[in-house]
Amino acid sequence: MPEKVYFCGSIRGGRSDREIYVGLIQHISQYATVLTEHIGDLTVEADHELTDKQIHDRDMEWLVESDLIIAEVTQVSLGVGYEIGRALEKGKPIVCLYRDEGNKRLSAMISGCSAIKTFHYSNLSEAKEILDTILV
Repeated sequence: MPEKVYFCGSIRGGRSDREIYVGLIQHISQYATVLTEHIGDLTVEADHELTDKQIHDRDMEWLVESDLIIAEVTQVSLGVGYEIGRALEKGKPIVCLYRDEGNKRLSAMISGCSAIKTFHYSNLSEAKEILDTILV
């Protein structure tokens, strides 16, 4: 069971899934410390206290410190893709959660990577059930 989880979700790429992030983060928090709880915060994109470099460096420290990466990848995000790539470099276990929506398709760079466990889900309850099997 992981002690520290690095949760990834879109911030600058779009915040339409923020409520899902909140639910996932709350659920993961029952099992482990979520180092990136701010991903569910509506005000995070308006945070002007840190420079982009400070955000990058802080997040990379958290990524290295984490035992598991969980990424919600339905909303396309360059940052989340970057974080997943860096986690792969570091040999971190990675779980990606993805909802099939309309004409959106998951990138082959994620679904085709054997080092990434990818799970499709249709609603928050289903995603929580998936997490329960991973986090126990």
